[in-house]
Amino acid sequence: SQPCWSEYLTTRIEQNMVVSCTCPISECCAQPTTAFIYSIVSSEEIIAKYEKALLRHYVECCSNLTWCTNPQGCDQILLKDGLGYGAACSKCSWISCFNCSFPEAHYPASCSHMSHMTCAKCSHGFCWRCLKPWRPNHKDYYNCSAMVSKAAWQEKRFQDYNERCTFHHHAREFATSLRSSISSIREMPKIRNLTFVLDACKVLEQARKVLAYSCVYSYYNQDTECMDIVEQQAESLELLTNTL
Repeated sequence: SQPCWSEYLTTRIEQNMVVSCTCPISECCAQPTTAFIYSIVSSEEIIAKYEKALLRHYVECCSNLTWCTNPQGCDQILLKDGLGYGAACSKCSWISCFNCSFPEAHYPASCSHMSHMTCAKCSHGFCWRCLKPWRPNHKDYYNCSAMVSKAAWQEKRFQDYNERCTFHHHAREFATSLRSSISSIREMPKIRNLTFVLDACKVLEQARKVLAYSCVYSYYNQDTECMDIVEQQAESLELLTNTL
């Protein structure tokens, strides 16, 4: 009967299981069509949830589509194809990474840098996502035998880079907050055009972001000659950013 179907479909929609639902009769594998669901369910709220479920399912099935990863929340759907580094969400301007699960683009740090963790005591590398050894030839996982001096140096090195990275992230948040404040007062009467200040804030945000992930890149990179150049460039960028 219609009331039974309405209750059944409403429950499946509420439980986010409507896409895979079939006829409640165990021997029947038929799936209710969209037209059938529209004719049975009358609640606009439930229909809206159903349409969102269909959209989520469609995006998940399309390898070239994804949701914006802005942690503040954004319902924009992005097309991966043709989006190189620097392309931003057209709705919130957030820059996502499409190659790993990290929520934002993290240049110059690679995707592996964002998941590669290192034990401060024995330098054992492992994947943060699955906790499996980063290098399969690592032995004695639970009984580290490194010298205390080496462990202390490694820990101090990690703390230094971590503090620098955290500082730049906080400075980036300050620039974001400043841009928001300026945007709100720009509309007030008798206030001169503040577009140049907003542009400066955007540059600050991007510079702080690059500096933060440069710390990650520098921490994991062992090429001394290459790192000398990277560190010099990062130092120059930091000096100019602090001045701005």
